[in-house]
Amino acid sequence: MNMLTTLGLSIESPLAVPGASNYRPESWPPPPNWPVVIDAQGNVVSRWGDPIWRLDPWAKKPVTLNFGDGPVKKSAAPISSKNANLLRIITGWWLYGPYGARGYRSLKTRFDQMRRLFILCEDEGILASELRHFPRVCERIPAFLRTSRQTEFLALMHELYASRDAVGFTLLDSGSLTRLAALFPNHHTAQTPYIPPRIWRYQVTRLRECLDDFLFHREQVEACYRFCFAAYEHNQRVSERTTCVNAPPFSGHMMKLSGAKTGLRFLGAFAGTAKRFGIFELLERWIGRNRKLQVRALTSYLKLVNRAGLAYILNFSLMRVEEAWNLRAGCLDVEHDKNFGDIFLLRGQTTKTQADKDALWVTSPSVEVAVRAMEVISQFRSLHASYSEASGLAGRYLSESYNEPWGRVRKKDDHSLRPGIPTYAELLGRFYKLFDLERLRITPEDLKLARLATSTLPEEYQVGAVWPLAWHQLRRTGAVNMQASGLVSDASLQYQLKHVTRAMSLYYGQNHSQMRLEEKAHTLYVRAMYETLGRELQKLTRVRFVSPHGDKRKAEIVRLISLEDAKKMIGLAKKGAASCRPVILGVCSSREPCPYGGIDNIAHCGGGDSADAKPCPDVLYDSEQSGAVADLEHVLKERLATAQDGSPLMESLMAQQRSVESFRRVVGSANGL
Repeated sequence: MNMLTTLGLSIESPLAVPGASNYRPESWPPPPNWPVVIDAQGNVVSRWGDPIWRLDPWAKKPVTLNFGDGPVKKSAAPISSKNANLLRIITGWWLYGPYGARGYRSLKTRFDQMRRLFILCEDEGILASELRHFPRVCERIPAFLRTSRQTEFLALMHELYASRDAVGFTLLDSGSLTRLAALFPNHHTAQTPYIPPRIWRYQVTRLRECLDDFLFHREQVEACYRFCFAAYEHNQRVSERTTCVNAPPFSGHMMKLSGAKTGLRFLGAFAGTAKRFGIFELLERWIGRNRKLQVRALTSYLKLVNRAGLAYILNFSLMRVEEAWNLRAGCLDVEHDKNFGDIFLLRGQTTKTQADKDALWVTSPSVEVAVRAMEVISQFRSLHASYSEASGLAGRYLSESYNEPWGRVRKKDDHSLRPGIPTYAELLGRFYKLFDLERLRITPEDLKLARLATSTLPEEYQVGAVWPLAWHQLRRTGAVNMQASGLVSDASLQYQLKHVTRAMSLYYGQNHSQMRLEEKAHTLYVRAMYETLGRELQKLTRVRFVSPHGDKRKAEIVRLISLEDAKKMIGLAKKGAASCRPVILGVCSSREPCPYGGIDNIAHCGGGDSADAKPCPDVLYDSEQSGAVADLEHVLKERLATAQDGSPLMESLMAQQRSVESFRRVVGSANGL
């Protein structure tokens, strides 16, 4: 019953509203007489068991879904009743499930693609629910999909797999999906570059430092801003009342003398005011000064913090820059999940689908810092904007333009038009103290990792060149990093990413959330997930990986993985390869969850369970893990020295020690030691 309460029509139509007799099924799947489509007069247009569903009331024109188990028509190939019922369940899930189609066009597009899959099953004489057991049939799937729709189809199939318990059956499992992804060619001729871990970490660390520094000084910055604004407003009022020439308050000594006669307020150089409010060093640290600090540096600093917040959000959300640019105050939500704690969500409008006016993106808890900084600035800058009196906190954009009176040209506020979005490169050029360009220069290791993730990396990406950061790179890099893959080899970055993206990965990858996430971000994540899995599988063919059971066992594990296919398939897994899980000793190739651990306990991996036990047949030792194994051995020795003889702890530690010895013996032998 809990699942049924989450179901409901997602189609955006005046006829599909809570309370309508067709809004929420009373059982799953619904009975054959369940009304799926009802017209404005309350008449049932289509029922669940009908061979054809008519969507006319929603589309306001003739649109049909033909399940193929009715009278044979030349325009639609027939489908057996068993497969047609499975197709109904999938189509119904796309109507009533948490990721239901919002428009009839989207539903029709999904249905047409899925129907071709069912026709393929009919041609082969199999049930669609058994498709995953027929890999050669699966190989024919790309033939009937348009190249531009293949990634979307992969995401739909992944969503169905993740929802298999609710749907009631499985079409393709994770192994089948990995093999299918390997068969899809690149739709885009040039992949978006993946930012190397070192450079990614540096830019995101500097962004966070900028945001934290502002929040630490927020009261001083706001007080200084209000003081300066009041001074300019005072001189403006005096000028209008006395018809004297208006003059800025931050002027020289002679101006100050004349101010005593006219009533104008003159405060001397702005640097003095900045020091009085305790933000002089702050402005110098982030903005600098060419000759002397001017009041315009205050505006520049606020813009810098705002842009840093934008960049930080993009690093941790999979949003497009247009979507993040249009976020409003109050956009950060927190979903409280009993299994994974607080899940942070950004709420906004997607720029790709008009129907998604209230889309959700999963994000890292650390994004709260960026949103808070941007909200603070937006709040006190808007207090003096002419339009703001009628707009509340939730109505303001986080990224907005304001015209302070000390600007070179003060125009009348017009917030009906959104300001243009600056590029990431412009951010670097304008705020030269944000990043040290030398830290952004590409090293040989950077280039190696970048090319591993992006086989089509342009020639301009060369060792010694400054990495040309761009907004769209953050989106793809975020999707890849969310896998916490071995590609991101730096230990500190690996730790950081696993900490902040575990829940994100679960929500995108497993559809754990009952909330509707932005579809394009979800699709991007799913594709990156299978790309990453495939790249990890490709690594297993290298000499550094050895099986404790010998070369023959390793050959059995990697026999279906071909190095020559790495570039062509973008490193995706070849047929038959479906799992590659990092463990302390190397990798585990088992497709099933391991009941013994492997991450925090290696007793079973290396055969240390007992004196005569053998290592796990699914493990491959990685010689590059020797340092991590040495660290573990040091910890084991320390704990063994204090463990009580005969205790379960002592037995566990000794079992792990035997596994370490097995690792050293096998790796040493493979390296001729």
